[in-house]
Amino acid sequence: MNIKIRKEEKEDFKTVFELIRLAFENVELSDHKEQFLVERLRRSDAFIPELSLVAEADNRIIGYILLTKINIEDADKNTYPSLALAPVAVLPDYQGKGIGGKLIKTAHDIAKKLGFGSVVLLGHEDYYPKFGYKLTKEFGIKLPFDVPENNCMAIELSQNALQNVKGVVRYPKAFEVE
Repeated sequence: MNIKIRKEEKEDFKTVFELIRLAFENVELSDHKEQFLVERLRRSDAFIPELSLVAEADNRIIGYILLTKINIEDADKNTYPSLALAPVAVLPDYQGKGIGGKLIKTAHDIAKKLGFGSVVLLGHEDYYPKFGYKLTKEFGIKLPFDVPENNCMAIELSQNALQNVKGVVRYPKAFEVE
């Protein structure tokens, strides 16, 4: 299967909305509203068009990933820029074929070229470590809500990007449920 990854375009929005809905439809640990989160994030200051990517195969969009701007705030209210990965989605018929991994690696490469040093996520504890993600607690970083520690992860895109960064992730308002 030939997979092409490219920047999402405005005309892709409806297709991506449905793709995300279908990808998370049967996921137990989901609020099944990820597609609405993406819509809110696209309208926010946290949105980076170059980090909104689609995967195409068989002349259709089969996968999607979005990285958006966040900050990590320490006890002294100093902030450190980072990115949030939310979501990565692949159509059910194409899951388990490495498409999500290709999207993640491509998004990481672009983020690094754009000058970002790290990515934080809330996700499946068995999936993301394959790409280098470690528990946020290993970096001294916490998420601002009560979730299992095993699902809170981060990666340094550049060496020691999180070395002196400790604190709480501050998500943009778009992450809040309306």
